[in-house]
Amino acid sequence: MDAFFASVEQHDNPSLKGKPVIVGGLPEERRSVVSTASYEARKFGVHSAMPSSQAFRLCPQGIFIRGNMKRYAEVSSQIMEILSSYTPDVHQISIDEASIDITGTELLFGPPHELALKIKKEILQKTGLTVSVGMASSKYLAKLASEVKKPDGFFEIENGKEEEFMLSLPLKDVWGIGQKTLQRINSAGFFTTRDIHRADEKSLKLVFGDNLGDFLFKVVRGKESGIMSEKPAEHSISNEVTFPYDLTDIYTAETALLSLSQSLTFRLLAKKLYSKTVCVKIRFDDFQTITVRKSYSDYITSSDELFEKSKELFESKYNMDRGIRLLGLSLSNVKEKAGNEQESLFDFGEKKKQAVEEAVLKLKAKHPQTKLSKARLFNAPEKDR
Repeated sequence: MDAFFASVEQHDNPSLKGKPVIVGGLPEERRSVVSTASYEARKFGVHSAMPSSQAFRLCPQGIFIRGNMKRYAEVSSQIMEILSSYTPDVHQISIDEASIDITGTELLFGPPHELALKIKKEILQKTGLTVSVGMASSKYLAKLASEVKKPDGFFEIENGKEEEFMLSLPLKDVWGIGQKTLQRINSAGFFTTRDIHRADEKSLKLVFGDNLGDFLFKVVRGKESGIMSEKPAEHSISNEVTFPYDLTDIYTAETALLSLSQSLTFRLLAKKLYSKTVCVKIRFDDFQTITVRKSYSDYITSSDELFEKSKELFESKYNMDRGIRLLGLSLSNVKEKAGNEQESLFDFGEKKKQAVEEAVLKLKAKHPQTKLSKARLFNAPEKDR
């Protein structure tokens, strides 16, 4: 989706159209961050994961709005339903992004490029939002293709031209290479995708390590890089976010986890699903990816509970001496019904929280314009108070 959160706000409030909308924390809130910026705000250099105070300095005329995850999850669900009507093979990558496999659908929907344009048109008609579509032989290349003509664009990398496309890209546009990684690559004497292409696999791994070296060798040749090849486990739902800049701040990282927790919880509630198993995925700036998973005795019933559990798992593995490129959160072994398993003897308010979230979900379904959102309070360390 194109600037998804900001676009939803502009759609729901037409007076915001054409204006620099910045969704996230407010500038006066200490250590608040930008979640999404409209294209009007991006012209000033504002981007996601940027401190809101910095965004205000770059764009003082910006309209700062707190995120409304419940509304975004509702629209996201609507979009995923549209995609699922064309193919059962839908991999939701995040709240505003998905890849679909349309192999073998030609007899039903016509040539692939016509189907892509049809999907774009249906999403616009039903949600009022624009989407950029990329088409290619792999998820990773399709992701890159979707970036070529944003916003509201369509671009296809034809079969057999994958390597040619990659060699035409500036290094900074290779998805997955953040600012810190780019500096590291430049420091080693590589400034273009063609520079990397001239190096052999062994040399790249020697210079950059096995993970990044393998990624660079494959990606400039248009081969599946592995960065998007992981398939979610069966009977699971997941969301993940790749940051435009490496995160080196735990508060920003955990704020992203809060957003992922809210999105997943409302997907659970909307589909009446239940889960006890939480998995957090962390991809560092050297492309090493680690996951940590834990199953609990009771079902997760609220976004607060999921956030606390995911935060605990994240803190057991994080290392802020290394930049974070991606965070993912998933719930495994999801069930349609909780069954007849005995409930926990003690209730610490989770049922009430779940009831509130279910009520909000129903309210949003009846009145999409309702503005309700959960904020995260920041408790400053003792030395900063």
